Amino acid sequence: MHIEAVNGCCYGRNNVDYGEYRKICGQSFWSLISGEEDLYTKLIKPFGQKAKTENDRFRDEYTKTVNVFSRELLNEFCSVDGIIDWVKLLRFNSGKR
Repeated sequence: MHIEAVNGCCYGRNNVDYGEYRKICGQSFWSLISGEEDLYTKLIKPFGQKAKTENDRFRDEYTKTVNVFSRELLNEFCSVDGIIDWVKLLRFNSGKR
């Protein structure tokens, strides 16, 4: 049985034989693993849909996290008028415990 090391890349055109292994990219990679020449074009729509879903989910979680940290900063390290107490913040972040 012949075994060959391959560094597969989902996109691009860089196909190089490095002796000990080959780097195969884009259409060549998808064709190698599937035996289907046009698989790479069939994958783009599901990948794009999944990426949009994950991007939306990430954006929602990111926004919530920023809001939580902002509230904590305002509650713990800012005066009523929104001025940051830098000494208190520095002591919290870098002071001995």
